[in-house]
Amino acid sequence: MDAYGILETVEPRMLGAEIDPEKSKRALAFLFQEIPEEMVLQMASYTDPKQVLGGLKTRYLGVDRLRSARLATLKRELEGLKMKEGESVDEFATKLTGLASKARSLGYELEEVDLVKRLLDSMPMSFLQIVASIEQCFVLDEMLFDEAVGRLKAYEERIKGTDRMEGIQGGLLLASHEKTHGCNHCSGGSSNQDDYGHDRGKGRGSGKSREGGERIRDKSRVKCYGCGELSHYRHECPTRKKNANLNEEEHALL
Repeated sequence: MDAYGILETVEPRMLGAEIDPEKSKRALAFLFQEIPEEMVLQMASYTDPKQVLGGLKTRYLGVDRLRSARLATLKRELEGLKMKEGESVDEFATKLTGLASKARSLGYELEEVDLVKRLLDSMPMSFLQIVASIEQCFVLDEMLFDEAVGRLKAYEERIKGTDRMEGIQGGLLLASHEKTHGCNHCSGGSSNQDDYGHDRGKGRGSGKSREGGERIRDKSRVKCYGCGELSHYRHECPTRKKNANLNEEEHALL
């Protein structure tokens, strides 16, 4: 309305001041174009654009008591607003500016420095490092809200990049570990520790070799821990098996 030179039709007027009827009609046309159709029918009898604007203020802003209640609710929401883990900086900044705009429409002006401090105070623990750096290295009273959002977004992208690199490195280390040690439950590989346990000890074996993919062991120098004889392991010991059979027969007789 100010751009078309008709704002004077809805502003406070001096006593006895007259408004150009043509400007008044244009102001009414602008107002009726911007309000819902049902409200046009309700205000069709108004001939003064100031009356129409007054009705809109009462309908949407409410009387002073209702406006004060709405403003108190918005202030509580602003004070309790916190950025959640997993929420992006852009999403939270949009939510914060939306509440600030609603408060501004009710007559409460939230200054730039207040928005910046509210933004920094609402960050989660994962942003503690960058928040502390901003507070120590910059003058918050001179920082713009968009600048603070930009610095937080840059830190957010750095965190995402670090997490992706750690995930890739962790996967490579796991794959390297599995390739080196193999699996203890399948034949796809064998543990170095297991191989060492099978061949350690003096006289237990003559080492190992691979021919055609099979392991060959020479038992001629293998000493049994059960009977002390050569050429077999303890679990293959015939004396141990014979004693076990005798014990079973005695137990059966008893």
